Amino acid sequence: MKVLLLKDVYKLGRAGDVKRVADGYGRNFLLPQKLAVLATSAAITQAERIREKANIQRAIVNKEMDTVAKQLDGLTLVFPARASETGKLYGSITTQMIGEAIQAKSGVEVARRQIDTQPLRVLGEYKVLIRLTVDLIPEISVIVHREGEAVNLPARAIVEAAPVEKPAVEAVPAEGPAAEE
Repeated sequence: MKVLLLKDVYKLGRAGDVKRVADGYGRNFLLPQKLAVLATSAAITQAERIREKANIQRAIVNKEMDTVAKQLDGLTLVFPARASETGKLYGSITTQMIGEAIQAKSGVEVARRQIDTQPLRVLGEYKVLIRLTVDLIPEISVIVHREGEAVNLPARAIVEAAPVEKPAVEAVPAEGPAAEE
């Protein structure tokens, strides 16, 4: 099936492009979501107008999101996690957890669908892409280390994504008249 894209579609193309897609993908997703129309001769004549409108709209959105991309680019997140001797985690670091950590660190809300990674299930350092727009894709570093162990961190600003548990012993107040109140 040949379709004319009305909007930018991730991993498919930009608005105004004519693409060949699987029948089910076009019929069940692109057409109902109004992301594309069938590539008829009448629709193809409008492709240039669609492409120009999309370029203007894309430039406006990119200009707005540029400051957000600069905030996120180079951000480093650290996740302490329980892991086996082989380095395999007893759970996983999900895109939802990464999104919450980004919001805690930078104040930018990122949807989990914009985070381009699979759940992290092994200790190590990962490069994760955040898809803000088709053109703006900042890269962040995610470091997963074993709970209770020190981690070699770069000299950049670091955020502990999961709070470290408080020690079992609380600080004892100083003795004296102020302590009894």
